[in-house]
Amino acid sequence: MEETAGQQGAGAESARVPDQGALLGLDFGTKRIGIAISTPEQTIACPLENYTRRGESADAAHLTALVREHRVVGIVVGLPVHMSGEEGEKARQARRFGRWVSRVTGLPVQFWDERFTSSLADDLLRQADLTRKKRKARRDKLAAQIMLQSFLDAGDRQRPPPSFRGLP
Repeated sequence: MEETAGQQGAGAESARVPDQGALLGLDFGTKRIGIAISTPEQTIACPLENYTRRGESADAAHLTALVREHRVVGIVVGLPVHMSGEEGEKARQARRFGRWVSRVTGLPVQFWDERFTSSLADDLLRQADLTRKKRKARRDKLAAQIMLQSFLDAGDRQRPPPSFRGLP
């Protein structure tokens, strides 16, 4: 997979996804993956599903089926970086996952800073006055939607999004 310098919040590399066609947004987790999908025009991201991981072969089959069904042309994986912009173990796991996803789907994977997406998803779900169980059922796919929408809204996707440094 050819890699180019891309927006990751910490300066690491990822492949650039095409500018047209549906994109999957993946909120990586070791137990669950939040999944969002963009419109083919890449203007709007919608939550798709929460996927409970079942092992490498089942996960690969599920992701490749989604790619075929939705005619996906690229994948954006959320990169959980620290507030300082530094990458920790979770970010390294997300990068390994992204490389694996690229291998099993044959598609380019671009990483995108996902800071604040889960907390924003939690805030939105609390405002919706949902039960804790219903919030949990929607959290990961909503976080994936927020991350993917941030990616779509960025325009110049090789440039980092606005910095959150110094915010409370």
